[in-house]
Amino acid sequence: MQASDLTLAKDTIHNPEEPRHFMKLKPVNRRVRILRDGEVLATSSESVRVLELGRDFYDPVLYFQPKDVTATLKRTKRTSHCPLKGDAVYFDLVDADGAVREAEIAWCYPEPFGTAAGLKDLIGFYADKVTIEEQPR
Repeated sequence: MQASDLTLAKDTIHNPEEPRHFMKLKPVNRRVRILRDGEVLATSSESVRVLELGRDFYDPVLYFQPKDVTATLKRTKRTSHCPLKGDAVYFDLVDADGAVREAEIAWCYPEPFGTAAGLKDLIGFYADKVTIEEQPR
């Protein structure tokens, strides 16, 4: 094992009940924008990319601080549980009148497990419902 492997293992969050299920949170060192039909929903130079391996290799997810989200999101009644992150809540994208434009476009972990504390209140968007642009700094 090389020194870089030890660093990766130390920074990786593992599911104690399933060691093959793990994730890594990585700061994104570039400007990232989330768009829906050409409208900017979020812009940040401080997003976090989550790389996760569970039953399969999951697509990477970008998470944004709430201050960087300009879209109007409305919390839904849906929740889910992740053994690595904790309980998630979901959001619809709504217009100025409160009408749903896109159901369950985003989610967050208001009270993540301690090992996933870096995700607290960050908002992730479904990549198949938005356009993601990453630009050089």
